[in-house]
Amino acid sequence: MITLTAADGHQFSAFEAGNLNAPRGLVVVQEIFGVNRHMRAVSERLAGFGYRVLTPALFDRAERNAELGYTAEDVEAGKLLKAKISDSDALADIEAAADAFGSKPVGIIGYCWGGSLAWLGATRSRKFKAAVGWYGGAIAANRHEKPHCPVQLHFGEKDKGISMADVDAIKAAHPHMPVFVYPGAQHGFGCEERASYSAPDCELAELRSLAFFAEHLR
Repeated sequence: MITLTAADGHQFSAFEAGNLNAPRGLVVVQEIFGVNRHMRAVSERLAGFGYRVLTPALFDRAERNAELGYTAEDVEAGKLLKAKISDSDALADIEAAADAFGSKPVGIIGYCWGGSLAWLGATRSRKFKAAVGWYGGAIAANRHEKPHCPVQLHFGEKDKGISMADVDAIKAAHPHMPVFVYPGAQHGFGCEERASYSAPDCELAELRSLAFFAEHLR
């Protein structure tokens, strides 16, 4: 873990993975469970493809060192922590992570809450050259915002929190944006610690995400 400072002076932790001298950077944005074992594993895996990765601990604004599991109680605790953090504060921490890469091309990828924040990173910031969001529940509500970089999105067809009507609305608002839907996949299909995990869908979505970054982070 390293310490970063946002524009408003807030100091927070970030998990760092990969070679410090890697030519490209990725900001990985957490779910509502903190920078837990799963998020660290995702960060390490993505770093293995030639990236320096930073995963900001967004919950530090509400509770330091918060790491949750995936029980019903953990979900409720994560929702309470998330509710204490505004989009603008989360984005300030995400931008501080992007700034830590210096002049290198930087992408952003997020999951669940992080998927929604990756969308805001694309629309409300100019720090990123590409953005990828996995099952971001708030994207539909903000679908009319205009991205400043290429965006790729991933959703599960059986996600109980994100309807296909929402996904269709996103597609209608951005008809040229790549939006992938995984038949039968549920929310959190990319998390190996959840019952909804789907290894084939996770692997395909990750391959698509990596190919997207390889194309745009130059």
